[in-house]
Amino acid sequence: MSDPLSEIEGCDMLARLFRARGYTLQRNVRFREYGVEFDIDGWDPKARVGFEFLSSEDDDHDDLSLVEYQALMDEARRGGLSLFVIDEVEPISAADLEEKANEFLDAVSAARSSRRPRKPAATPAHTKWPHGATKPAGKKPLKPARGSTTKKVAKKVAKKAAKRRR
Repeated sequence: MSDPLSEIEGCDMLARLFRARGYTLQRNVRFREYGVEFDIDGWDPKARVGFEFLSSEDDDHDDLSLVEYQALMDEARRGGLSLFVIDEVEPISAADLEEKANEFLDAVSAARSSRRPRKPAATPAHTKWPHGATKPAGKKPLKPARGSTTKKVAKKVAKKAAKRRR
């Protein structure tokens, strides 16, 4: 095992990993939710994903009690946030931290993609009409009356367009 990381080194590494995955992190911000208040080491408020490196170096163990930690993990299980918490009680190497962080980020990505509702196929801005004409999407095309010809339909369309221009 290589040398254990300091909190600063660990947080810098985590910030790089999270940013590489597309998260926009704010560093060392005040987190106040679910009855918990502490300074979180990295937090993306839009994605609701972050990390906290607990160390005696920064007296983090006093900031986040076991009850508060459990409240955060309960909310994480409900899907309200995703928080990667690493505790220096057991020293961790850079390779181990990177592996665990990537596992966490993979799990977050998988959970989000399974919860994400499927979007309907995008509709084009304009729908093609017969004879190459276009119309805004969402409006019903004129249907020719029984027995009418395409020329009659074209005249109706031209009349309506002229009325709209006035």
